[in-house]
Amino acid sequence: MKKEIHPDYKTCVVTCACGNHFETKSNVETMKIDICSECHPFFTGEQKIVDAAGRVEKFKARYAMK
Repeated sequence: MKKEIHPDYKTCVVTCACGNHFETKSNVETMKIDICSECHPFFTGEQKIVDAAGRVEKFKARYAMK
């Protein structure tokens, strides 16, 4: 690695809109994010399943496919 061209790598405190905060490493000291693994629906189990089969049937009916 070349000397004196890389940014400082330091501990960063990440704060989510839900109030959760954690530490990681970054070139900035603080970050504010909108969503994290504590409040994202995929990780909390509140994810909604989209009915893909109904969409396929509508497409086949529209274009007269069998």
